[in-house]
Amino acid sequence: MTTVPAPGIGERIDASYADLTPQEKRAADFILANLGDLAIYTATELATHSGVSKATVSRFFRRLGFENAGAVREHVRAARSTGAPIAGGSASGHLERELANLTATLRCLDLAEPARILAEARSVLVVGFRNSYPVALHLRQQLAQARPGVALAPQPGQSLGEELASLGGDDAVVLVGFRRRPESFARVTAGVRESGASLVLIGDAGARRHAASAHFIECPLDTGLPFDSYATAMSVVSLLAAAVLARTGRAGRERIARIGARYAELAEIEAP
Repeated sequence: MTTVPAPGIGERIDASYADLTPQEKRAADFILANLGDLAIYTATELATHSGVSKATVSRFFRRLGFENAGAVREHVRAARSTGAPIAGGSASGHLERELANLTATLRCLDLAEPARILAEARSVLVVGFRNSYPVALHLRQQLAQARPGVALAPQPGQSLGEELASLGGDDAVVLVGFRRRPESFARVTAGVRESGASLVLIGDAGARRHAASAHFIECPLDTGLPFDSYATAMSVVSLLAAAVLARTGRAGRERIARIGARYAELAEIEAP
């Protein structure tokens, strides 16, 4: 029987985030944004950076199953030393976690309304920052085959102001927001809401606090390794794009045929 590794601290936070107090969520947000440096922080430093009391940090760690900050540091150091190489015994544990993430997400996934919004909108803007950008890029590429008027932001050297200023009530925005989100993330979501555009938010559990007035699709990232995995997010992207294509019906199928013809004319895609 395969032994599944104990959940990492990021996964434990994601699982309990909805039940945390506001102060504990502040500590959780800082920890999720600084997982790579967690092995060097003391409880006092975590409290200072999070803007909460040391007692809150200690209580939060106990809620997650750690005796104290020292136990957290040891947990992170152990993850770094034993979990980084996905080889040998760690590969099976990684597979178990990926399957668990996919099962938990896809079992309750309902894309009907997000797909309708993205199919019927005048235009679709897909936004992703930092490590969320590759997921956003892939989603944009998929949606652009199903319908016209799909843009990606921010492009290299581009700001978002002009993109948000162009939005209206007939438009839709897909905001991909996985940790570690930039400080401006809340202002971007507020800007989308003010524009009147429909908002679909794809992110980890910590992004739920930005999901007011949005259709939120949660994708877990943790697999017990030092680095996040986006396998579940990419699966959701594939399913969402397929659902949008189904909504577009004949127009979507004809668009795909035209795109295929252009590929052939330009010799952009190698022959099978």
